[in-house]
Order: sequence, then structure tokens, then C-alpha cells
Amino acid sequence: MLRWLLSSIVFVLVLSCHVGQRPASSLTGTAQAQPAAGVSAGNYLFNDCHVHLTNYIQEGIDVRALLGVMGKRVKRAALFGIPLQQLWSHRVSGDYQPTYYLNADTPLYYYSFTDAYIAMAYRSLGRAEQARFDPMITGFNPADMYAVDHIKRVLKTFPGVFTGIGEFSIHKEFVSAKVAGEVASLQDPALDRVLDFAGESGLLVLIHNDVDVPFAKPDSKPVYLDQMRALLARHQKTTIIWAHVGLGRVIHPIANHAAMIEDIAKDPTFSHVYFDISWNEVAKYVTSSPEAVTITANLLNRYPDRFLFGTDEVAPKTQDDYLRVYYQYAPLWNKLTPATAEKVRFGNYVRLFDAARQKVRAWERANVR
Repeated sequence: MLRWLLSSIVFVLVLSCHVGQRPASSLTGTAQAQPAAGVSAGNYLFNDCHVHLTNYIQEGIDVRALLGVMGKRVKRAALFGIPLQQLWSHRVSGDYQPTYYLNADTPLYYYSFTDAYIAMAYRSLGRAEQARFDPMITGFNPADMYAVDHIKRVLKTFPGVFTGIGEFSIHKEFVSAKVAGEVASLQDPALDRVLDFAGESGLLVLIHNDVDVPFAKPDSKPVYLDQMRALLARHQKTTIIWAHVGLGRVIHPIANHAAMIEDIAKDPTFSHVYFDISWNEVAKYVTSSPEAVTITANLLNRYPDRFLFGTDEVAPKTQDDYLRVYYQYAPLWNKLTPATAEKVRFGNYVRLFDAARQKVRAWERANVR
């Protein structure tokens, strides 16, 4: 708790100096306050660029039940499972069944059937229901040179279904080291092959990569920042969303984190790169103080076309569960201009995912017999 508090203080003080603006002294609204009027279409609150239908043991919620949870509050959603399966070893945990990667010492392994499961769930829906989802391919190993062949095979087996790839992870706290086989790397030619094909086919990419290692020293340079920038620079024809702006449960905002994101957002080399602010952990950092809210709002208001909202919920059972991250961000919504709020919550999703849909369908028409 003390470490998190100190990290948040460093985050606020250093970034406010970089932004060069005096932090706001107070926030308007409460944690459950409705954001500014005139942003949502009808009763809809947002499009969700990041939601998981299944969990780490490939269980979750029926896709029609998810539609019921979305109701008239979430208009569209990127739909994917989790590409990793937690191994249950009776030798290790006996009758205790681990359901999460932190529940057991046993490895994780790639579960490619998740893509077929998502595709069949999508195909079970009517056309109007399908229009609310953008299924994503996740069941590939980014350390495998054959990963791109898996992605092509999925597109050819289920034409008309998928819009992108992800969320898939390269460096992820406590997860990467548990994955059986080769460790994924930002410098792996297997990953380059995947991103090259995504650019060729139009697949939108949602990638999870922590900017730093767990429990890094506050004054150290983020371990993976230069590698991530190099990867992004190598794939300028591929539309890429960097999930959680590089943060994690223990990957706290680094000093000058907003400046790091702004350096990418303002550089024409990275005009193909976007950021999602999904996950309650990210919302925790952003709303940790009035100053942190102001810094984040200023960043989004300066670059409104580059950020998307997502929940990162896993198989939410109720609408209250599903909307909790959205309401956690209420202080941020209240500080965005109406135009920025509309883009972050609706417009950027529509622009990116609709463009990807069209490009992938064109690739399928040219390549699927």
C-alpha cells in the first residue's frame, strides 16, 4: 500500500511539472456521477474496446448473456477470450482447481481452440446482434514462427467473423514467466511476422506489453520502452492499440509516464499507434488524485483521436459489474471536452474497428476460396 501511494505521488508531481499546468484543486461529480450530457447516443455510455468472454480456464459467459449485460448501455464491443489456459495439476494442488494464473504454481499454455469458440459464439447470433461485436483472434503463440499461419488459418476457416488480433501479451507481470515454452519477446521475428501480416490483411492489433518489470526502482529507465518503440516503428502499416498504456497491477506509472505517451502520440512515426485506458487498475492510477485526473485529461484533450475506452472485464455477470470501470472514470469524463469524450468512448472505436472490418473482408475476398 505504501509503495503504491509513493508511486502515485511521484507520478503526479513529475508529470504535472512536464505538463506545465497547475493541477486542479477539486473535481466535479461523484464516483457514480453521470458524465457530461450530449456525449452518448441515446442511453448508450460507450463502445468497449477490451472485454473477455472467457477466463483463464476457458469458462465465462454465454455470448447472448453478454448482450443482455450490455443492454442499452454498451453499444459495441471487441470480443475475445483469453489465449492462455491455466494447468490444473493434481500432483501440485490436489483437488483444488485453480481458475486464475495467480492461483497455482503450474504453467500456462496456449489454448488455440479459443478462436473457434469465439467464432462459433459470434455465428450463433443474428445479424443485428453480430453488428455489436468485433471478434478478435488470440489463440496463437507470439514466440512461434508459425503463429501467422494460425491467424491465416482462422481467417480462412471463419471468413466474415474476425476484425483483429488480441488482446495478446508479450511482457506481462507474473504471466510471461509462467507460459510454457519460449518466452515471448518484442524482438522476436515471430512477432514481426504477425504484425506484418496484420498490416497486410488490415487486422487491428491489441497488444499487452508492460512498459517495465515488476517492482522496478522509481528512478530507473523502463526496461521495455525502447524495445516497444522500436517494434512500433517497424510496423507503421499496422494499426496497433497499446493496452492499458503499458501499465499493470504492479507496473505503476513511471516518472513522466504521460510525457512518454505524449512523445509517441505527437511523433508522426507513430501515427498508427493508439492507446486503451482499460482496466480498473489503470483507472485507479488515473483517479488517485485530482492532479492525476487533470494530467490525464489534459493529455487526452490534446490527443483525442488516440485513446479508446475499454473495461477489461472478464465474463461480467451483471451490468453493474460490467459498468464499474466506466463509473470509476467519472472524474476523468467530467474533465474531458465533449468532443474528446465522444471520441474516447465512441468515435475512435467506430473509426478503427470499422476500417479494420472492411480491410479484413477485402483480404478474405481475395484469399479465401
